[in-house]
Amino acid sequence: MLDRLAVHELIHRWWFAFDEGQFDVWPELLTEDVHITSRSDTGNSPYEEFIASDNRGREQVIAWQRQHREAAGYPLRHNASNIHIERVDGDDISVVSYMYATNITDGQVTPIAGGVVRCVVRPDGAAYRLAELHIVLDTHAVAFTERQV
Repeated sequence: MLDRLAVHELIHRWWFAFDEGQFDVWPELLTEDVHITSRSDTGNSPYEEFIASDNRGREQVIAWQRQHREAAGYPLRHNASNIHIERVDGDDISVVSYMYATNITDGQVTPIAGGVVRCVVRPDGAAYRLAELHIVLDTHAVAFTERQV
C-alpha cells in the first residue's frame, strides 16, 4: 500500500538533513544503488562546475554530496513544493517537485537557486528511500513555446 505522506516526508527530510549537514542521517534516506544527478538547465551556468554531478551508489553519492554541502554556505534552505506522484511502476514511485533554495546575504534572505526535481522513491523494508534524485536548476528563461522538455 502506497503511503503518500511517507513519500512526501522522505523528500522533506532529505532536504532538511542536507541543509543541516546531518551526514549520519543520509545513509538511511538512500538506497544502496542510489543515483543522483544535478546540473543547470543550460549545462553551462557560471557555477556549473560547483553543481554538476552524476553519482551512483550510496558511498559515492554521500561523498560527493558531503563535499558539495561543506563547500556551500550556512544557513542554506532547500524547500520542496508542489510535490506529487507522477506514477507508480512496481516498487518504483516516480515523484516530481519544484525546489527553491535560499541563503542569507547582508542579513536578508536571498534566493540562490530554483528548479525541478525528479526522483524515484522505493520501499526498503519498513521505510521509503530515495533511489534516484535528478535536479535541474533554472538559469535561463525562454518563451513557454521555446522550452526544452
